[in-house]
Amino acid sequence: MFVTFEGVDGSGKSTQARLLADRLRAEGRDVVLTREPGGTPVGEQVREILLHGEDVAPWAEAALFAAARAQLVDEVIRPALARGADVVCDRYLDSSLAYQGMARGLGIERVLELNLLATSGLLPDRTFLVLVPPGEAAVRGDDEPDRIEREGPAFAEEVDRAYREIARVFGQRVVVVDGSLKPEDIAEIIRGQLRDLS
Repeated sequence: MFVTFEGVDGSGKSTQARLLADRLRAEGRDVVLTREPGGTPVGEQVREILLHGEDVAPWAEAALFAAARAQLVDEVIRPALARGADVVCDRYLDSSLAYQGMARGLGIERVLELNLLATSGLLPDRTFLVLVPPGEAAVRGDDEPDRIEREGPAFAEEVDRAYREIARVFGQRVVVVDGSLKPEDIAEIIRGQLRDLS
């Protein structure tokens, strides 16, 4: 199965991705845990530009995320799924829909089209959206904020609204979880939600 985690920075999505991968491995499953942008040498170079580089125009930003994603799908995700492994990814194309499509105003349909082309239409079996109020997430965040985190509270609120809209539109695939619960309780809810897939 292919499972992705989404949420604003500081929501706890990375922790949940790691906990799920650990849990599945403990059950004896072959698991690939990866992240976006990154997960490949090319993707890590793009990550450096996107998160620690200079200002990037919105469409350039969307295209760079899509490029890193295309490489990750080709080099890591599809081969893992082909051999029967589970893939757990910290962020995927819903991040681009939220950040570039909606919060940056590029249009969700246009950004979705770009990313479906980049990934040859590969969508996750399930996406977990870890929701916490953006103000709370900011307090939990890194000491050294990256280029996107430095956009400030108004941008974080836009991203949060965008994610909630994505969950509404793609409700068959996106499962909303309460990020204010204890991490181990969230992990238990997530594993329960995945029993029908595994």
